[in-house]
Amino acid sequence: MIKKNDLIPNDKVLRSIIVLRDERVILDLHLAELYSVETRVLKQAVKRNMNRFPEDFMFELSEDEIDEVVSQNVIPSKSYFGGAKPFAFTETGVAMLSSVLKSSKAIEMNIAIMRTFVALRKLAVNYDELLKKLEVMEKDYDGKFQEIYQTLEYLISPQSKRNPIGFNREGE
Repeated sequence: MIKKNDLIPNDKVLRSIIVLRDERVILDLHLAELYSVETRVLKQAVKRNMNRFPEDFMFELSEDEIDEVVSQNVIPSKSYFGGAKPFAFTETGVAMLSSVLKSSKAIEMNIAIMRTFVALRKLAVNYDELLKKLEVMEKDYDGKFQEIYQTLEYLISPQSKRNPIGFNREGE
């Protein structure tokens, strides 16, 4: 059973997660802020260990993606990056960062970030289950409403004259 607290992700981490290339990612500048290190320090550590970060763990944003991030108000402007293209880290990339950044703050934040990603996955699963239940209910109720509609239509439609049932007394 999923506990309510398991479904409430860390708000600061949650605000840092964006979707790029159909993946939930966190930009390097937000990770650096969460880890309490400078962005350049984080990037240097990653560049020294590039073999640990394949494309599905981390990728560099294209110009179009940078424009998209700016337009979504994730960052104020392109100049915010200081001319360097930012890195975007997927959930697995964030997990790999724990082997590169070894400070206690980085480890603590890494755990919080991983818990947030897990909570988002649980919420997505719950959402899918809810949609399936709603579809089943909709089909069930559509059938019931169809029956009610047919019954009402029958009751409203003019009836043909029927022969009375029972005995008729003479003179009545």
